[in-house]
Amino acid sequence: MAIKDVMLNGAGGRIEGKLHMSSDPSAPAALILHPHPLHGGTMNNKVVYRLFHCFVKNDCTVLRYNSRGVGKSQGKYDSGVGERVDASLLLDDLVALAPEAQNYWICGFSFGAWIAMEIVMRRPEIGNFIAIAPPAHNHDFSFFSCHAEGLIIQGTEDQIVPEEKVYDLYEKISKQHDSHIEYVPMKADHFFLDQIDQLGEVVDSYIATQVSHGAVQPIARNRRDRKRRVKEIIE
Repeated sequence: MAIKDVMLNGAGGRIEGKLHMSSDPSAPAALILHPHPLHGGTMNNKVVYRLFHCFVKNDCTVLRYNSRGVGKSQGKYDSGVGERVDASLLLDDLVALAPEAQNYWICGFSFGAWIAMEIVMRRPEIGNFIAIAPPAHNHDFSFFSCHAEGLIIQGTEDQIVPEEKVYDLYEKISKQHDSHIEYVPMKADHFFLDQIDQLGEVVDSYIATQVSHGAVQPIARNRRDRKRRVKEIIE
């Protein structure tokens, strides 16, 4: 099915999005959040665009959108508060659009990863999440107690979010009871400028594995010796 332009209702006004509906009513459905709106983040960001098309490739229902005040979306930036409300409302829309979905996903890049992980905590129907470069250096993630399976991807050459901070966040989450989180370091900067294809391969592999319900084969070792980590980085 074709990708459609949609306008949905957020708490601060109409929200502009792009929607792909799966040919299978039971296919997973995913919501994708973009980076910080005050720093150029939009639903057409290359990382967000690639995430979206990984779900399309796996014939999932998927929605990406411009947060309030971006593109044709109404409203204005609300320091994460209104953005969380909007994301939850759009998840409601996604559930209404795909009520028979076997699973619901939420994914985000940078600022969008922080909002996405907040939504995971509030919405028990979410079974999987993907967080790319979550801003662990300047946002509080102490709230996070994971009930969902997840993938965290981080560039080791990120000039904005230090990789060590994200790995520390992963370690804390992985020690929680029944945690099922994978951590994938990549030799990339914050925007994955020269690694966008490799990023897509990692995400596509994770989605395909989860959707098929096959035996989970780790993309990269979850726990790693910091002194030897370079050998385990995806280049």
